[in-house]
Amino acid sequence: MDSGAIINQKKPHVVFIPYPAQSHIKCMLKLARLLHQKGLNITFINTQSNHKRLLKSGGTFHWLDAAPGFQFKTVPDGLPDSNSDHEVDPHTQTIAELWSYLATNFFDSFLDLVAGLETPVTCIVSDGFMTYTNMLYAAEKLRVPIIIFWTLAACGFMGFYQLKILMEKGLVPLKDESYLTNDYLEMEINWIPGMEGIRLKDLPEFTRSTKPNDPGFKFLLETAQVADKASHMIIHSFEQLEFNLIKELKSTFPNLYTIGPLQLLLNQMTEKETKKSSYNGYSLWEEEPECVQWLDSKEPNSVVYVNFGSIAVMCLQDLLEFGWGLVNSGHEFLWIIRTDLVDGKPAVLPQELEVAIKRKGFVASWCSQEEVLNHRSVGGFLTHGGWGSIIESLSAGVPMVCWPVSGDQPTNCRQMCKEWEVGMEIERNVKRDEVKTHVRMLMAGEEGDRMRKKAMEWKKMAETAAGSGGSSSLEIDKLADEIKKLSRN
Repeated sequence: MDSGAIINQKKPHVVFIPYPAQSHIKCMLKLARLLHQKGLNITFINTQSNHKRLLKSGGTFHWLDAAPGFQFKTVPDGLPDSNSDHEVDPHTQTIAELWSYLATNFFDSFLDLVAGLETPVTCIVSDGFMTYTNMLYAAEKLRVPIIIFWTLAACGFMGFYQLKILMEKGLVPLKDESYLTNDYLEMEINWIPGMEGIRLKDLPEFTRSTKPNDPGFKFLLETAQVADKASHMIIHSFEQLEFNLIKELKSTFPNLYTIGPLQLLLNQMTEKETKKSSYNGYSLWEEEPECVQWLDSKEPNSVVYVNFGSIAVMCLQDLLEFGWGLVNSGHEFLWIIRTDLVDGKPAVLPQELEVAIKRKGFVASWCSQEEVLNHRSVGGFLTHGGWGSIIESLSAGVPMVCWPVSGDQPTNCRQMCKEWEVGMEIERNVKRDEVKTHVRMLMAGEEGDRMRKKAMEWKKMAETAAGSGGSSSLEIDKLADEIKKLSRN
């Protein structure tokens, strides 16, 4: 399962540990590539089944042929380690099961893995959401510095970090379930520069917890507290987008690096690759080229792209409301329906809706999202509001309609609508008429035109940040230099 490469003994050696989910792996792989191109050796650790899925998704690691000093290693994930050629079923293990297994087993597996590496480790770059596996203690035990990478926006990180502060103020957990319906969650949080006016309900779902001993609540509290123990942190954002908030964070965490958008930074360094090939090689699912072929036949800015990410699930009724809303909008749409999107199972649509979709839509199970968002025919994005999706949409200059589900998505959605002015929100209890109205506004209304203009402004600022001498370009150089200094200590 492992893939190895010759590691140069004289170069700094960085071990990457992503949280084992699509968007986290994709984000960390891109940073690993950037640091590798800056002259660092990389060992990238996946769970066994995820690594097998990456290898089988098609076109993966095409850039590794010219990447000596970049290797992959794997740790067990609780699934049988099969050497067969059959594709690993991604649904034989829930996120909760994987989370539980890694909490118990990752620490020892990681120490064994590091002990077997031929080259000493200079530092560890760990996903902030993997710290529940005792990564800080592992780094201390190995006497290796650790850098925490939050694959989030600054607002997303700050949303999670608020749990510690809200607990200190006695605002969470909720005293009882009546607080869910008595407008308590409408309370404004007025102490975060750059997030003025944000409400409790716009923060991650911990604001809805009534039990301090709830495993999810405890996990998020421990994750929030990790930031205070980390000497160096990375956030996937850029200064122009969240200037006041990043300034505030850097006053609290001086060794903080903002290095986004990662794809635009990679575009600066991979000029020999075509744009299309530079987008690929990071997916746990096979990307269907028919999506782009269908888009090629459409008019500029005429298609709504619909994708609710790699983890979010919905009930069948929600899927039907979205489906009829899209059909009734009258606009053409490309809709990604994962095989596990509806309650973790394949979706079965009524025949009447299937027939209606075929008139205006194209349905696929996965696609190359960045290639789609950068396609000339895509004029809007209906998204769950995951940070990977939002920063990719901003990088492409595409406005959004957001249906936030969990995690940092409500925070991202609020900032997208209120601060960055590139989106509109659909209520959690989705209705087809609301979907229809929002899609029409996005694609043909004055509001959509205004948001599209604003999105193009953010695209230009993102390109400036990632360009030569830009803020993110300088930050990635600082990060690489800091790691090289560690190797000399």
